[in-house]
Amino acid sequence: MADDQALPPSGLTERSYELLVRAVVDYAIYMIDPQGRIITWNTGAERIKGYRADEVIGRQLTLFFPEEDVREGKPQCLIDTALREGRAQDEGWRVRKDGSRFWALAVLDVVHDEAGNLIGLAKITRDMTERQEIQRHLDEVRGQLFQAQKMEALGQLTGGMAHDFNNLLTVIIGSSDLARRSRDPERLRILLENIHEAGLRGRELTASLLTFARHRAPEPQVLDLRSTLESASALFAQGLPKTIDLQLEIASDLHPVRADANQLEMALLNLIFNARDAMEQGGRILLRAENRELHGDWQELQGDFVLLSVSDDGCGMSAELQERIFEPFFTTKKFGKGTGLGLSQVYGFARNTGGAIRVESSPGQGTRMALYLPAALASGAVRQAGAPVECQP
Repeated sequence: MADDQALPPSGLTERSYELLVRAVVDYAIYMIDPQGRIITWNTGAERIKGYRADEVIGRQLTLFFPEEDVREGKPQCLIDTALREGRAQDEGWRVRKDGSRFWALAVLDVVHDEAGNLIGLAKITRDMTERQEIQRHLDEVRGQLFQAQKMEALGQLTGGMAHDFNNLLTVIIGSSDLARRSRDPERLRILLENIHEAGLRGRELTASLLTFARHRAPEPQVLDLRSTLESASALFAQGLPKTIDLQLEIASDLHPVRADANQLEMALLNLIFNARDAMEQGGRILLRAENRELHGDWQELQGDFVLLSVSDDGCGMSAELQERIFEPFFTTKKFGKGTGLGLSQVYGFARNTGGAIRVESSPGQGTRMALYLPAALASGAVRQAGAPVECQP
């Protein structure tokens, strides 16, 4: 290398780097010692947190944390994690000089000198408040769309359930009318049992409708899929014509999954109604649940999963159509017959639970929708270094 191309002296390099760090305004970049005391401060830190360098140098990192986090020892937990693993990452509320809060993404990296001696920890913080607000609004819109879609599906379900309610009312009215005119104790007992059973059945149908329609925040929990699928399929059948037979096959050793039951039911209902609409002449819909172990050969999914598949005898789909079916508002149905949100909801549900969905179809050969959900097994996951830290009180 020619002399005029040689690197500048190390002192100049370090000075240039220091000036670069100080000039950054979108990130708070500063150093703390192993005890959590601030030893450097840049322009970005002053802009984001509101403190000048002379106001924070020598003070504790706890200065920027909400009181509840300080009481729970979160700042020290982050420092301990970084010293132990070399890096710690956290996302949560921080406090500015004026007392206002902002949502921060923070990273702590351990810094050593050339001899390997610990110098301190580099702290990088980014203000993510705007992104957090956008995400909150997006979640609200998604919730509204989800609820609207549920009500649309509920309208389709009630059409079939009205027939069942009418039959139950016929049993109740007919049995009560006969009971009023009967003097036979045994016959009265049988009629009263008929009325009681019809009332219980009506209560179950009503409870299913209310549970399905209820508006609430998602609550992921470990689900016993057998009981969930059996009760849900009984409800789904109400929205199918008599020409379509809904069959359920559940593996005997089916793993549990961690998901919101209401969103899972909605995803399956969307798949079943989609299959129904593809079979104008009737046929069979098969809802099947089985365990699968994946090794990264599809969508990079690895580990134990539960495969929930919905298969139909319908018209099938072309390859071009399969590429678009999960797009929001895309639909091939006639105006007023669908919003185009059903399959996009299923896609979003699968991704949010750590799974995926795939379609297997060809024209004239029916369709199989395969929904993969991670199994909720007893073995714990290993947290990678640098992943968000969960600090316990």
